[in-house]
Amino acid sequence: MSRAITRLVLHRLGFAVPVLAVVAVGVFLLAAASPFDPVHQYYGVELFSASAADVARVRAELGLDDPVLVQFWRWLTGVLQGDLGNSRSLRQPVAQVLAERLPWTLLLAATGLALAVLIALVLGTVAAWRQGGWTDRLVTAIGHALEGVPPFVLALLAIAVFALGLGWLPVAGLTDAGSALTSGQIAEHLALPALVLGISQSPWLVLHVRQSMLASLAEDHVTGARARGLGERAVVLRHALPTALLPFVTLIGARVPELVTGAVLVEEVFSWPGVAAAVVTAATAVDYPLLAILTLTATAAVLLGSLCADIAAIALDPRVAADG
Repeated sequence: MSRAITRLVLHRLGFAVPVLAVVAVGVFLLAAASPFDPVHQYYGVELFSASAADVARVRAELGLDDPVLVQFWRWLTGVLQGDLGNSRSLRQPVAQVLAERLPWTLLLAATGLALAVLIALVLGTVAAWRQGGWTDRLVTAIGHALEGVPPFVLALLAIAVFALGLGWLPVAGLTDAGSALTSGQIAEHLALPALVLGISQSPWLVLHVRQSMLASLAEDHVTGARARGLGERAVVLRHALPTALLPFVTLIGARVPELVTGAVLVEEVFSWPGVAAAVVTAATAVDYPLLAILTLTATAAVLLGSLCADIAAIALDPRVAADG
């Protein structure tokens, strides 16, 4: 198993390098085709009072008059030397932007994913166990209904109900105004966005667990367990559920792109201090260094999620490595 995992990691690393390179080049080419002028975003309203000579000097200092591939090469050589560059829009080093914002995004995404997995395992298992009953019909109906609802719509509904209507949870931010940054404050403000993110990611997982459980309950080893007189709870949890986990783990890896997108949308609605605002700012300001690093970070998260899912699949069933 360890050799299979090592081969998988090396293979994925070899695949990740060209993918990240293509993504980085694509970011610079798309940014070059953007209708936004970076120097306008750099100056802001002060552009109207700046002279043409000052604007030309800033363009030269920022290297905006160079061909896009020259700008890309200058950025790439700096990254390879450990310099991520400076964000023109936020007026900060890119490394500082990541250090300040990325941990909060990871906290939100990890909590939302954990909630989605918990919801999927509980509701999907119960729905399959009670196939055809009112619980199964209710879970299936809600799952299909939520599949097409964007995360920001759920976020707005959650704010209207739980924050504005009931007043149970805060609307936005990381802490209350004037409050210290404590674990209690963070947990209170994290609850609503994490719940929205988890619910937005759960419909596909719930329906998939239900379908996998139904297939698992019909397999011979489950039938044999019932024939031996085992209780239904033991049959479902000890025999059917482990078999259904393998495709479920694979699906979680495939859902990472949706998780990244959902986290960005939820952060924007709840003013969560993650990378979402930086993504929007970098895109509108054509901030090459920041936009490239944020895009590569998201791409790396997708690749890492897929790798972790495949490693978990091998750990659950070593025959997966043999088949691969």
